[in-house]
Amino acid sequence: MTPGADTRPFWAPRAWLAGRWQEGVLLRADAQGAWAEIVAGLAAPAGARVLSGLVLPSLVDAHSHAFQRAFVAFAERREAGEDDFWSWRDRMYRVALRITPEQLRAIAAQLYVELLRGGYTQVCEFHYLQHRPDGAAYEDPMTLSWALAEAAEDAGLGLTLLPTLYERAGFAQASLRNDQRRFASTTESVLALHRAAARSGRRRVNAGIAIHSLRAAAPASIHELRRLADGIAGPLHIHVAEQMAEVDECLRATGLRPIEWLAREGLLDARWQLVHATHALPAEIDAVARSGAGIVICPGTEANLGDGLTDLPRWLAGGVPISLGSDSQVTRGWPEEMRWLEYGQRLGLRQRNVAAQPGTQPATAARLFDAALAASAAPAGFAKWGLQFGARADFLVLDTSDASLLGAPSSHFLDALVFSSPGDAIRDVYVAGEAVIRERRHAAQDAIAARFAQAMSGLWEGPA
Repeated sequence: MTPGADTRPFWAPRAWLAGRWQEGVLLRADAQGAWAEIVAGLAAPAGARVLSGLVLPSLVDAHSHAFQRAFVAFAERREAGEDDFWSWRDRMYRVALRITPEQLRAIAAQLYVELLRGGYTQVCEFHYLQHRPDGAAYEDPMTLSWALAEAAEDAGLGLTLLPTLYERAGFAQASLRNDQRRFASTTESVLALHRAAARSGRRRVNAGIAIHSLRAAAPASIHELRRLADGIAGPLHIHVAEQMAEVDECLRATGLRPIEWLAREGLLDARWQLVHATHALPAEIDAVARSGAGIVICPGTEANLGDGLTDLPRWLAGGVPISLGSDSQVTRGWPEEMRWLEYGQRLGLRQRNVAAQPGTQPATAARLFDAALAASAAPAGFAKWGLQFGARADFLVLDTSDASLLGAPSSHFLDALVFSSPGDAIRDVYVAGEAVIRERRHAAQDAIAARFAQAMSGLWEGPA
């Protein structure tokens, strides 16, 4: 907590604990902003801060490219031919090649306020934008990383920086394309960025590492980074099997599918987070389950890009940790991501309540939420997350008078939050015991929005 912060305990009439709504919950944070005491079944003690609403744990946004917030809605036209992930990517590079550190900070701060409103209080930045627009290194290699850290401070949410290995354009290419010049990195530079972030002492900033993808890093480099990562703290993220073209290229280059290759090489363990994992066969899912690795699904982005649908029932049945990410930022709240996740499965399988588990957890929203909550700590590099002793004191307060929840019985509040849309039920957001959103307003939102608008004007002068 910041010096002088209010240290009185909170009391909630109802909070989501251990997979169910519990009554009369006392929540006490310590001086470091971590939960020191959580007890249900109590009347409000004298002097407690009474929370007039439902208390729900926040989630971690486990996969974000903040700069892509500037590209939202700028690729939703098709003038000729076919449009797919690869054509979207080429157009997205326009932003990547132009954005300045000042613009990145402004855009990321706007995004991070939006993520707070969407129920996230920690973001994992899969950060591969490293150099000047001409590809030359900044005098301080952390320049763009600091822009993200400053944006997180502006907004008040936590940040896990994931400097990313990105060294080639594809399985058959030895180097990057010219329009990827800002992404160039090596195992040594990635580890140097990690060390700088981890030692920075910046408030609520920690670090892991990432590998962009199997197509973007040579096998020897992946093994070397994995070996060196044994000596550092934090998670290890990788994009994998997002597109069938990637799977086919991997098969041609290695004889194996991407997840299959990672498993056969003995790389996977509980530190790994496989982002997307869209095109995974049952044997690959079983291998991930045995390894202890987690997956990060980004339903809004995967729908927007036409990636396809992953085998959610198999991932759930295997007990694989499943977290959520905002990725390209077309959606910026976990209730919508969760809704997209379930609805995609319903469309693909022509069934309803695909994620429910009759006899154990028949409520679809509750099962998805608890799965994402349980999986939130590892991608961000934490040992604990949620309303439990020792976890950071982050939480949401829901307004039951919001149209999405109005009139719903308590047993169906989560169902309504996820499946009754549109809604604006998240009223207050707390990070480390301090309110960063009150009555749906962020204290700095107007100034942050003005800087965002100015940055967007600078980026998009002329035709988009």
